[in-house]
Amino acid sequence: MIKLFLIATSLMMLTVNGLWAGNYVAISQAVSQDTVATADSAQKVGQKDLIDVLRKWKSKDKSDSVRVPKIESGKPIFSLVPAGGYTLSSGLTGSLNANIAFYTSSPKTTNISSITTNFIYTEYKQMTIPVQANIWTRHNNYNFVVDWRFFKYPQDTYGLGPDSKIADATGIKYKHLRLHQTVLKRIGKSFFVGLGFAYDKRWQIMQSDNEEKLNQDVKDYGLGKKSSSVGPLFTLAYDSRTNSINPLKGFYSNVQVRPNMKKLGSTNTWQSVVIDVRRYFNLPNGSQNTLAFWNYNWLTIGKPPYLDLPATGWDPTNNIGRGYIQGRFRSTNLLYFESEYRFALTKNGLFGGVLFANAQSVSDWPSKSFRKIAPAGGLGIRIKVNKTSGANIGIDYGFGMDGSRGLFVNLGEVF
Repeated sequence: MIKLFLIATSLMMLTVNGLWAGNYVAISQAVSQDTVATADSAQKVGQKDLIDVLRKWKSKDKSDSVRVPKIESGKPIFSLVPAGGYTLSSGLTGSLNANIAFYTSSPKTTNISSITTNFIYTEYKQMTIPVQANIWTRHNNYNFVVDWRFFKYPQDTYGLGPDSKIADATGIKYKHLRLHQTVLKRIGKSFFVGLGFAYDKRWQIMQSDNEEKLNQDVKDYGLGKKSSSVGPLFTLAYDSRTNSINPLKGFYSNVQVRPNMKKLGSTNTWQSVVIDVRRYFNLPNGSQNTLAFWNYNWLTIGKPPYLDLPATGWDPTNNIGRGYIQGRFRSTNLLYFESEYRFALTKNGLFGGVLFANAQSVSDWPSKSFRKIAPAGGLGIRIKVNKTSGANIGIDYGFGMDGSRGLFVNLGEVF
């Protein structure tokens, strides 16, 4: 969850068809035409981003003028960006990122679509190759969402329940193929219903520590040499945000039910329910500041494979639990709440800041009762990388219990 893959985005841009390719790199979420024309955080007089800064530095014209982005229908925008960084769970990281953004119909009635892929390799010999697509049809009647990923992923796990300790760490390694795809149908101005299919296969699962070091919880629950989770996805969503990348205000909720079935190839029959609710307030009204709240609940029934259990930083965006390393807490159920205040540091929007606090609770195992909360908090800075979409580079320092702390970096907001 702790990533620094795109900190070099604006410093390594390539131009395609005369456009700054960095405008849309790694933005796989859809941006509505409202966002483009009257974005919460983009189209303000005098606003600047890193692209403006680089153009001014590169150009002979040293005036303080800024560009006015122009997005045209039927003209795809390509980007290819190398980047590098460091994360708590991966060490030094390098990646090559490719993105294409386009409209399938008129920008006045249709959200922008995008396809993103990259190759990521880390100091700890972790490899990730994702292909992610967010395609909107005419008038936003349908939304096709694809999340395909291949992982080769050695990582520590800490056992089950809220009492796990850093000293409980057990090294494991495995390969993972994720094939998730969903089709969402708009049934109202902001309501969507969706049907999809999820396939997760892990193989060559093994401990990288000696047998005597294997965490007792892992032994008791059972790790196995391979596992599969296969089943349909049912989704109900509501989204009133005008800019999903950097909202100033609005409400978002998503409920997803996933029944994994043995007859379809799952190792076990089990179910999961994920409830994702977010609320944004423009505070004070008319400013570029936002007070945001996020509630994420991840519940299971039955016996999921160990690596499919709810865990810190293993939500789809790998963001829950800033202040703790990925996988720090794991169990059959997870409850999460976070609040963040985002504020401008400069009038031109180039720099901003955040203060955040969160709390997570995983259930006891095997009792499944909740009795302990793991709080965390921190602060960070924001650097505007694209004023059109409102995308920021976010650099946060978070800290939790028992000396847990570290750097957390995103392209785009955490939620």
